[in-house]
Amino acid sequence: MKERQKSTTKKSPAKKTTKSEKSKTKKVTKDMTIADVVKKYPETIEVFFNYNLHCVGCFAAEFDTVESGAKVHNVNVEHLLVDLNKKIK
Repeated sequence: MKERQKSTTKKSPAKKTTKSEKSKTKKVTKDMTIADVVKKYPETIEVFFNYNLHCVGCFAAEFDTVESGAKVHNVNVEHLLVDLNKKIK
C-alpha cells in the first residue's frame, strides 16, 4: 500500500479587516429586504418614514428589497441607502 503524502501547502491566515475598512462597508444594501433591515436596525424605521416608505409594517416588507420598495415609491435608492447607513453608525 502506498502512503498518502501529507500536503505541504500552508494555509494563509485570514485577512483581518481594519477599522477603516469596516467603516467603509455598507451595513444596509439595496438587496436586503425591508423587513430584514428593520429587524436588524430598528432605528432605520424613522428613515423609511422620512422617505414616505411606510412599508415597514406592510406584508410586502417581508419580500420587498430596499431597492424594489424605493422604485415602487419613486425614491432614489442611493440617497435612501446613504441615509439608512448614516442612521445606524
